[in-house]
Amino acid sequence: MIVNQANLHGLSVGYSTAFNKSFDTTQSNYQKVATVVPSTTGEQDYKWLGQMPGMREWMGEREIQALAAYDYLIKNKKFEMTIGVPRDDIEDDKYGVYTPLFSNMGEAAALHPDELVFGAMMSGFTEKCYDGLSFFNTAHKVGEKTYSNRSNKKLSRESYMEARSSIMSIKGDKGKSLKLVPDLLVVSPALEEEGKLILEADQIEGTTNVLKGTAKLHVEPALAEHPEYWFLLCTNRFLKPFIYQLRKKIKFVSLTKDTDENVFLLDEFLYGADGRSNAGYGFWQMAYGSTGEAEQQAQG
Repeated sequence: MIVNQANLHGLSVGYSTAFNKSFDTTQSNYQKVATVVPSTTGEQDYKWLGQMPGMREWMGEREIQALAAYDYLIKNKKFEMTIGVPRDDIEDDKYGVYTPLFSNMGEAAALHPDELVFGAMMSGFTEKCYDGLSFFNTAHKVGEKTYSNRSNKKLSRESYMEARSSIMSIKGDKGKSLKLVPDLLVVSPALEEEGKLILEADQIEGTTNVLKGTAKLHVEPALAEHPEYWFLLCTNRFLKPFIYQLRKKIKFVSLTKDTDENVFLLDEFLYGADGRSNAGYGFWQMAYGSTGEAEQQAQG
């Protein structure tokens, strides 16, 4: 191929098309567990997370429900990936071999929110949420009451029922039930069989499985990093347990002009994608997590 701006523009369009097609058709899972919050600044303050308001009978004047005094910031981060294509490969008509690479780039970009959100999920045993405690913690306070949404028990029918009861029993600061009903069990590939047994089997050891259908099962490949971790979530509300904060959607860009430094110095054309976003925590009341390590410790 003759390397001129017209041909380079056409090549960029082709690479961009491959990227965008893959980006648009790749299935991601983060929106199952996270609320997407548009961001217009470098960081967002989620003061409103300190309150889950409820209705009351209107008697006399309105009762203004003030926001609790919490400061919880999620700072946007920059992310990028870049591919260099040597001029020689374009001149020698080898540019076609790069097209699948740009398709893979689009796929990776589409799955990046998954990486952030499920990464936040796994880090929830140590990373803090709006009340200053780790998202999964044994000492969350609501009014005078203390609640736990954290365990170290291995996934089983009994531990699942305990997690389900824990979420459904949480009350707001006015002492009324939040009426949360968990509907999604997130497990690692190693726990897929146990998860299906709990939620999908008609019978367990000859007894009717009363837990069948009480939640859907999501097997998350990222959890292979921590194969004993499991999470029960309430995702059927407008706000979900996790937040995906989007400042700038990932976009395909290129540097292919002769005056660009990479072309002049390295004889290489650069194609890449970049965006700004981050993930964080919503209401801890809507999630229950376990490290699944208790039985392993007992055996050791």
